[in-house]
Amino acid sequence: MIFNEQPKSQPISRLQVNEAFKRVKANKGAPGIDGVSIEEVAKNPRKYLYPIWNRMASGSYQPKAVRQVLIPKGDGKTRPLGIPTIVDRVAQQVIATELEQIVEKHFSPSSFGYRPNKSAHDALEQCRINCMKYSWVIDLDIKGFFDNIDHELLLKAVQFYTHKKHILMYVKRWLNAPVQLANGTQILPQGKGTPQGGVISPVLANIFMDIVFDKWIAQISPETPFERYADDIVIHCKNIKEALRLLENIKARLTECKLELNQEKSKIVYCRNNQKRQPPFKVKYQKFDFLGYTFKPRIIKERGKIKLGFSPAMSQKSRSRIARELQEMNFHRWVHFPISKIAELLKLKLRGWINYYGKFRMSEMRKLFRVLHNRLTKWVRNKFRRFRKKPWYVGYKYLQKLSKDFPNLFEHWQYEGFRP
Repeated sequence: MIFNEQPKSQPISRLQVNEAFKRVKANKGAPGIDGVSIEEVAKNPRKYLYPIWNRMASGSYQPKAVRQVLIPKGDGKTRPLGIPTIVDRVAQQVIATELEQIVEKHFSPSSFGYRPNKSAHDALEQCRINCMKYSWVIDLDIKGFFDNIDHELLLKAVQFYTHKKHILMYVKRWLNAPVQLANGTQILPQGKGTPQGGVISPVLANIFMDIVFDKWIAQISPETPFERYADDIVIHCKNIKEALRLLENIKARLTECKLELNQEKSKIVYCRNNQKRQPPFKVKYQKFDFLGYTFKPRIIKERGKIKLGFSPAMSQKSRSRIARELQEMNFHRWVHFPISKIAELLKLKLRGWINYYGKFRMSEMRKLFRVLHNRLTKWVRNKFRRFRKKPWYVGYKYLQKLSKDFPNLFEHWQYEGFRP
């Protein structure tokens, strides 16, 4: 790629733009309002990447509107997702990378979301260990977090870490960029909110929550352990009095920072991990969900002994979401394909589910694969005429025989106990 280097007012190099595009390309994603895809940008970098570098380096870059897409949630509601154009994503990646290098070393070790060398599994493992040590948990839920972040407070949080003019200037422009709705109308953010889907949004959310929550709780209660993944927070307490007091302080802190606690979803949970230890009053909650897993009392084996523990496993909500996804795929009607083709098309999805939800208590995934096997049985009955007038279990037995003869056909059949 050829760039004509000239003295620029902002310290942004062509190498930064090149590296940013590589990361955007690796993450893939849909085009924004201009309809330009990643492939088009890759074919003609001179047309798309040179102007973005030139404008960013001269300070004249202005972002386009963000395309809004409504994503269905498990409770029937929808979540707005903002999709910037590809070149805007490249520009955001340039600043996000620079900002990450500045702020990463200052973040709390208990913050796990969207950070290098940290994952959801790390957060779950730390949460599992703390649930065995502490009897009570505050399961926090912030109402419409990404939609309600105050721009003025967010810019103050960014200024706490850096005073670089080009970073502050472009962050402000992205925050004020209009949002284009599905019907084509454009609306302005009204001084709050950062669109989920933007490359820089996770970094800004982490900076905001680091000031609002992480550093604040380290001051008022330095001994209190917690896990935070973006706006999902789990706090561990020794007793119910400490939990109640801390929850009131958190409510006040969030109100002060122009955020609101979701009263319906936030709760205090008793982590019952011993048959003998029981509180002297009736406990309302004894389980909670965190990052797609349900933490609740379960029988575990530790050092050769069987006892009651408090551990994570795939949540019912996650199973229902995947079951809906399998239903929408309608693969039981793909009778024009052989079963090997169906296995190939499902391979990546199955591997992703096993890698994420199989990390803790993998046996809980049996319920999910039971749903999958029922759908495959439907495919067998639709595909082969000889099974149509017979009971469903005849088709299921055919599937069982297939799993014995070809144990590596489907990704999950390679694991003990997951075959039909």
